[in-house]
Amino acid sequence: MEPVNPVRNSDKVLDQNQRTGFSNGVNPYYPVPTKIKKIIPETSNITTFILEGMPIKFEAGQFAELTVPGVGEAPFTPSSSPYAKDMEFTIMQVGRVTTALFNLKQGDIVGVRGPFGKPYPLKDFKGKEIYIVGGGVGFAPLRSLFLALLHNIKDYKKIYIRYGARTPDDIVYRRLIPDWQKINGVDIVLTVDVGDESWKDTVGVVTVLLDKIPVNVKTSPTIACGPPIMLKFVTRRLVEAGFTHSNIYLSMESNMSCGFGKCNHCRLGEIYVCKDGPVLTWENVKDIEEPFI
Repeated sequence: MEPVNPVRNSDKVLDQNQRTGFSNGVNPYYPVPTKIKKIIPETSNITTFILEGMPIKFEAGQFAELTVPGVGEAPFTPSSSPYAKDMEFTIMQVGRVTTALFNLKQGDIVGVRGPFGKPYPLKDFKGKEIYIVGGGVGFAPLRSLFLALLHNIKDYKKIYIRYGARTPDDIVYRRLIPDWQKINGVDIVLTVDVGDESWKDTVGVVTVLLDKIPVNVKTSPTIACGPPIMLKFVTRRLVEAGFTHSNIYLSMESNMSCGFGKCNHCRLGEIYVCKDGPVLTWENVKDIEEPFI
């Protein structure tokens, strides 16, 4: 069936790309065809897909719908910098669309449409210490934020990252972290649930890294992303530590689907995560009975 264009185009005839379900980038309701430039395995079930060029413009925190032709689409937050030459998505294999993505190879075509959602308010972070907490594949959206901060690193006092994974082999971007740790103004500490003989850092869930928080909790923004259960306990610790509720930013993208606020899959109370988020503050969601689902 030919796709119906939900955006009025007057009497303009749809071009061939639009007739096949793709777009020239003007209409966010149609995916832009983009070639897979490179595929980088990060862990046993997490892979980074580098797409050739920047098919859509986005800001850190926004997401896009990634389409596998003939299979379907799913929402993902880019893991690359908004200022980069190419666009990257770091994805965990969990379902039908992601499995189809993992079966693709370099040179294959996918579709990208968007951006959707609201970005991080980076202008409000200027002049402050930034405290970032991530778990598992939640490091992917946080990487986009981190790289955006690095682009103007002199605007911020210091960037702290606290990240946890199940094992050393499950650390996303393990190949990149040593270089990030050398950057002046960046402080990265890692932990794993279960270590091995080679692991010399902290062992324990990511909340063990929150026992000592080296920032001014009254003024610093803190950003968290990870599995819902991790977000629940990390948020509790951040609140207990004294962070201002409006300064606790949560990336709550796990239940998004359509991107339009129509399917109700991501609804939290009166909030539609895909439209009102996926970046939400604790102030936004604290009165919802169970926001971490």
